[in-house]
Amino acid sequence: MKNKISRRSFLKKTGTTASLAAISPLSISSILSGPSDDKRIMVIGAGLAGLACAYELDQAGYNVILIEARSRPGGRVRTYRDPFADNLYAEMGAEYVDSTDNLVKQYCKVFGLEVLPAKQYDGVYVRGNRLSMNGLKSGTDSLPFEGTLKGKLFGQEVQYIQKWIDLVKQKGETSHEVLALDKMSIEEMLKKGGAPKDIIDLYTYTNATESTTVPSKMSALYMVLANARTSAFSEDTVEGRIFGGNDKLPKAFAKKLGSKIKYSRALKRLVFDSKGATATVTENKKSESINAIKCVLAIPASILRTINIEPGFSSKKTYCIQKQDYGHVMKIAMQYRKRFWDGKNSIGQRVFTDTPLRRIYHFSIDQPGPRGILLTFTSGEDAKKLGRLNEEKRMKIAQNTCKNIWPEAPQYWENGVTKYWNEDPWVKASYSIAGIGQKGFRDILAKPEGPVFFAGEHTAIYRASMNGAIESGLRVTEELKRAIKV
Repeated sequence: MKNKISRRSFLKKTGTTASLAAISPLSISSILSGPSDDKRIMVIGAGLAGLACAYELDQAGYNVILIEARSRPGGRVRTYRDPFADNLYAEMGAEYVDSTDNLVKQYCKVFGLEVLPAKQYDGVYVRGNRLSMNGLKSGTDSLPFEGTLKGKLFGQEVQYIQKWIDLVKQKGETSHEVLALDKMSIEEMLKKGGAPKDIIDLYTYTNATESTTVPSKMSALYMVLANARTSAFSEDTVEGRIFGGNDKLPKAFAKKLGSKIKYSRALKRLVFDSKGATATVTENKKSESINAIKCVLAIPASILRTINIEPGFSSKKTYCIQKQDYGHVMKIAMQYRKRFWDGKNSIGQRVFTDTPLRRIYHFSIDQPGPRGILLTFTSGEDAKKLGRLNEEKRMKIAQNTCKNIWPEAPQYWENGVTKYWNEDPWVKASYSIAGIGQKGFRDILAKPEGPVFFAGEHTAIYRASMNGAIESGLRVTEELKRAIKV
């Protein structure tokens, strides 16, 4: 029987297939263990990439300092507990832990954290139709989209790109014919393959939602390679999340690092030469200079492109930093005093939609009490449109959408909150995407230049995830081990 993977695993299979065995958390500490030295390594950015890197360096006895612009660790891992009642919480940033996210699971084990499985999608609300996932799988329900096959929701586009998938298998991933696909958008490929508009629309609601953009801005090469590498694709999710909130993981890293983390220090300028690097950071409008023999930039390209770098990076690196594509993501959490979605006549607890909210799901399934939270994942153009609105208008649209899906919803409404990552001053984006013509960006973005090293999900083999962020931090730890002999 072929193994089934989650949609997010599918998304992440667009990178190089190199093994991560050599950079497991447990092996790095032992590899780097040695006498303490006074050669400072500066890590900038306390997201999971920077935290993992700084933690492993610290565990190995290196003199490390971690600089963070925010007053908290975690970066795009953001668990909200306010304004919710009954100790409810919601993940307003990075959420899922896939079955294949071994690095996240390894660190959760180290820190005594539990990973819980997430509920699979059980309802579908598209074009005003209420469908069940079981009904789609059994054939009793059918999607109101032209050109779809019975029995599934995700992956309907594959039938229209099969000739390019076969091309990869015949010619290889590095062949000229295959690499040329990077100049074509997914939308163009689907049209060339004879897909009707409905299929392109459906792809926008399904896979493109995970990529946080629209098919016209996504590389066709990404799509073809992902399908060629995957033995099976299913809407059966195998994702989970950390019990008690995903922020427990960055907080665990931060606790171990203690005073080695310097919060509320925003990077403004980085000057480097062959001997080391000097970072100029601001705290309460006061400037401070921090020197180090090596510097790790564990911040997204969307922010890195705004930093004054002297003398600057190579032309290729600079180009990739400036051009790396990011999508748009908004999450909306809504608290209700009763979990009406549990009712026998409900469409379900976890619903896929073609509404502006895209994915709507019962987040508080592992939390006790009568109250519950519906959480949404909106991306792409829908996120951009909602992002132009104020909080009140965003929430009104969310309430009205939920009313259409669950008519009883309004009588149980209490409060809610939104998070639009593209307006976050320390990200200004969601997570990196495979844009048209950006094949090879990852390798360039990940390559060290002088004393400066690069981490973050945009530099990871399996990017766009917490696991990818950690993977990138561990890769840099390996690079530093080779650069600094103990």
